[in-house]
Amino acid sequence: MGDDHVKRHWAGNRLLQAIPAVDRPLLQQSAEFVELARGQVLFEAGQDVAITHFPLRGAMAGLVIALKDGRTTEAASIGQEGAVGGIVSAGHKPAFARAIMQIAGPAIRIETAQIEAAKLRSAIVRDIFSRFADSLVAQLLQSVACNVLHPLPQRLARWLLTTRDRTTSDELPLTQEYLGQMVGAHRSTVIRAVRALQSEGAIRSRRGRLTVVNRARLEQASCECYRAVARHYDRILGPTEP
Repeated sequence: MGDDHVKRHWAGNRLLQAIPAVDRPLLQQSAEFVELARGQVLFEAGQDVAITHFPLRGAMAGLVIALKDGRTTEAASIGQEGAVGGIVSAGHKPAFARAIMQIAGPAIRIETAQIEAAKLRSAIVRDIFSRFADSLVAQLLQSVACNVLHPLPQRLARWLLTTRDRTTSDELPLTQEYLGQMVGAHRSTVIRAVRALQSEGAIRSRRGRLTVVNRARLEQASCECYRAVARHYDRILGPTEP
């Protein structure tokens, strides 16, 4: 039954879908279909990443940096385009950041050791995972520039657009308090930024939920960073299917 679930939902992840059918058994033999809850921690900083999760459509995880004073900020988000876990390193894989589910949803989980074995047996599998690692680094680098140089309303618009792409849904179950944790800003500052985007007709905010009502206006409100990362993902991984 679990194997049927895996095969049925395999195409719901862009990275897994890119793997040729002939190589998929290398990964599917230890794959499991799971439902992940919002706030579920996939691994903590310093822990060995024994399991890699591949979010499916509707689910999104974040790589979060936690400081000693309790404050947190998101370093990267990962949805149906990629994987959360040991993508590059072989052997012991201690995590640098906490991986936490930001939006609940389904995923496929595979033992990281099995992924490493598949890379050794298939140059194509190895290349696909290397391409995703390159794309993830691009997201991290662009986020550094964005967080330093761009005002919060633009950064928030970028984050919402990215979340929309990761989940493929206009309805985003996100509270303003949670948004503040992800973008590293006080809740009052986030509220002002949300109101600004609402006044431009880009989003609608209700209790515990944001809705993208006009994507074009949200893109206009965003900085150049969103489009730069999206273009790089398409160049490296191939264009996203409609």
